[in-house]
Amino acid sequence: MAKAKNKTVETDASVESFLTTIKDEAKRKDCSTIIALIAKETKFEPKMWGPSIVGFGSYHYVYESGREGDAPLVGLASRASSITFYIGSDYDKQAELEAKLGKHKKSGGCLHIAKLADVDQKTLLTIIKNSIAQRKKEHKC
Repeated sequence: MAKAKNKTVETDASVESFLTTIKDEAKRKDCSTIIALIAKETKFEPKMWGPSIVGFGSYHYVYESGREGDAPLVGLASRASSITFYIGSDYDKQAELEAKLGKHKKSGGCLHIAKLADVDQKTLLTIIKNSIAQRKKEHKC
């Protein structure tokens, strides 16, 4: 049986072009601001992963099943009801930082915000940095 191909892979698509597809002007501006903040803070160039995720850095994973691939160390996407951050489900000072973050929701390894003004930017960046550090540690990269 053929191995399933990963759908979310790094592409050569333009992050700027992706941003123009976000119809809500306020959300587009928030995403643009967040991308610039993450790039400045992490020194990772933003890259498109699949058609709708902006990722920073990458790591290689291997599941017990043998399935493997690459994923961004941290990513974000503009979804219908939120800006979603792909940050992992475990990182240093998680409970403390999320308590200070502001208005957000969590689901698995995702953090969702409605708008940037709802959260403390410094805390958000710390969460992102801590998540990246945890993924690097877990995946030895």
